[in-house]
Amino acid sequence: MCRFLAYMGEPIFLADLVCAPAHSLVHQAMHADEGKTPTNGDGFGLGWYAERPEPGLYREIRPAWSDENLRSLCEQVRSRLFFAHVRASTGTATTRANCHPFGHGQHMFMHNGQVGDYHRIKRRIEELIPDDLYGSRLGTGDTEAIFLAALADGLERDPVGAIGRTLARVLALMVAAGSRQPLRFAAAYSDGERLICFRWSSDARPPSLYWRQHQGNVIVVSEPVDARPEEWRAIAPNHVLIASRHAAAELRAFVVPQAEPQPA
Repeated sequence: MCRFLAYMGEPIFLADLVCAPAHSLVHQAMHADEGKTPTNGDGFGLGWYAERPEPGLYREIRPAWSDENLRSLCEQVRSRLFFAHVRASTGTATTRANCHPFGHGQHMFMHNGQVGDYHRIKRRIEELIPDDLYGSRLGTGDTEAIFLAALADGLERDPVGAIGRTLARVLALMVAAGSRQPLRFAAAYSDGERLICFRWSSDARPPSLYWRQHQGNVIVVSEPVDARPEEWRAIAPNHVLIASRHAAAELRAFVVPQAEPQPA
């Protein structure tokens, strides 16, 4: 599984979180403590909001620790809201198009987890994406498909509800295909004004996710990036963290509605 971080608050250099801390995301790419595997070397990506409504994206298939451009970019770019992600593939190709985060207009999305038996239901999941959005499908991974399907189901106006309904449909497809594998989902979404982070699983083992808020700055990480564990709080399983530029962060229960199994 992957490792990621999301930040919203006063503008800071990306390097302050992505590169500089002792257990930074670049360090986690090679030495993750809480992931399914300690190495996340199947590419990485950055996404940040600056002067335009749409986020800037930089994605690369090289491991984060071996790309000299990554550190230089992070030392120069300052942002009030940014994502960073290091990837451990669950079976799809290592290509730029499969690296997170994903963008569409002002929207940005990244994910850590798994869709059990994805290869058996990939085509069915893609059928959840309408024609007017399918042209934006550049990769082959589950995350991008879920993102586009959720956009079609109202992600902009109701992000929590849209993600819940989309996960319910995906889980129903898995059940219909006879999958006994879990659907595990830790994810971050933003439209440039809000940061919404999910921790959910169909079994009792959701991917790790922590958060910290200090003077209005919110950081969400797959695992703490520094040696101050007392400052980090785990997001409880089956909860969503909602933060915005104009309100304090809050945690809510996140429920994926039951859906009737759909034919595989």
